[in-house]
Amino acid sequence: MLTDILLETPGRGDDPWSTRAVPNKYPALEPDGHSDRRTAGPYLTMEGVGKHEVIIETPHHNRQIAQMEVREVETVLETYHRRYTDLMTELSFAFSVLFRNHGEHAGTSLLHPHSQIIASNFVPQHVRRREEKAQSYHDQWGKCVVCDMIHFEREMQSRVILENQYFVAFVPFAAEMPCELWITPFRHASDFGSISDEEKGGLASILHKAIQKLYYHLNDPDYNYVLITASAGKAAEPQLHWYLRILPRLTMRAGFEIGSGICINPSLPEQDAELLRKEHQE
Repeated sequence: MLTDILLETPGRGDDPWSTRAVPNKYPALEPDGHSDRRTAGPYLTMEGVGKHEVIIETPHHNRQIAQMEVREVETVLETYHRRYTDLMTELSFAFSVLFRNHGEHAGTSLLHPHSQIIASNFVPQHVRRREEKAQSYHDQWGKCVVCDMIHFEREMQSRVILENQYFVAFVPFAAEMPCELWITPFRHASDFGSISDEEKGGLASILHKAIQKLYYHLNDPDYNYVLITASAGKAAEPQLHWYLRILPRLTMRAGFEIGSGICINPSLPEQDAELLRKEHQE
C-alpha cells in the first residue's frame, strides 16, 4: 500500500482514484543536500539537489493514453499542472522537466502507465542554450521564434497534422527523427504553469488524438514526450514559448550521430505529416 501519496485525484465509477503522484523509489535527484560547487582537478562538481516524482496516470495496468478517454487525459494533465506548480512555486526550484517514456526503447522501466517530473536547483546547459537561442531571435526580430514557427506552419499546412481552438500539432521543419511532433499553444506563454483550464481541455484533446495517430499508423511505437517550458528565472520573459515535444523511437542514434551531434532523419517531415493526417480505423 502506498503511504507517501503527494497528490490523488478522485476516481470515477468503481475506481477508487484516477491519478496519483508519488516520490520515485530510485530518484535521479535528492531533496537533501546543498548547492556548493567543488573542484576535483579540472572538474567542477556539485550535489544533485531536487525532487523526482512519478505520476501514475490510471489505476488500470493496461490503459495507455491511446486507450483512454479524453476526460482521463485531461485529469492526467491536471495532475501534471498541479505537481509542476507546487514544485516550481512552493519549493522554488530553478527548473523542472515533465516527461513520459513509453516502451523499452524509450527508457521505460515500469509497464504501468505513468509519467515523471524532476525538479532541480540548477538549470541544465542544454536548457540554457535553448533559452539563449530564443533570446537572440527576440533581440534580432522583436518576436518569439515559436510564435513565428506556428504562423509559418499554419500558413504552409504541409507539416500540420492537427489543430483545435487552443493548439496546433505539426512535424517540425527540421525534425530530428521520423514523425516527431510538436504540440504548441496559440497563446504566447513562456511557462506551462500559466495554462488555463480551457487550454488543458484543448491540450488533452489534441494530445489524445496525436498519440492515437502514432498508435494506429506506426503500430504503437516506443516514444518519449517532454514538456518544454521556461526555467524559473525566465518564466515571465517574452522570448520563450512552452510546448510539448513527442519523439517516436523509430530509429537509433549510431556512431555518426554520437560523434557529430548531427541527427539523421531518413524520412521527410512533409511525408510523415501526410501519413499522420490520415484517418485511422479503431
